[in-house]
Amino acid sequence: MDFTIQSEKISASEYIEFLKTTNLGTQYPKERFKERIDKLVANVSISLIARNKEGKIVGVLFGITDFAYWLFITDLGVAREYEGQGIGKTLMKKAHEVAGGEKNIAVYLCGNDKAISFYEKLGMKKSDDIMEYNHIEWTNFVVE
Repeated sequence: MDFTIQSEKISASEYIEFLKTTNLGTQYPKERFKERIDKLVANVSISLIARNKEGKIVGVLFGITDFAYWLFITDLGVAREYEGQGIGKTLMKKAHEVAGGEKNIAVYLCGNDKAISFYEKLGMKKSDDIMEYNHIEWTNFVVE
């Protein structure tokens, strides 16, 4: 394993720089992007950061949990050049452990179409019991 995973908070600017190296940067609306990323990195319950031997961020997982029943993964990304090395899988496993363990915590997320097969390989299934209330402004763009 050529990476380490730590529970740590990162700055919005660090996260934005990381997003430029991933396919995750297409999931955010353009409206108030920087302001929202500031809130995201400050307020997530779980912030797991994977770094290579040089300390460069190569993977990120953010989640919201009650540490009793639920874990919602808000962000999971791996730098393109590090995909296929088990980073995403390891981040998911660690997040599940931190939240309270596989026997206690149900995991939910909204996966983009390109990531569905990854989540299915982890044993996740599409759910029929999620409700949505979404009335926010949402102009798609790519973090570059």
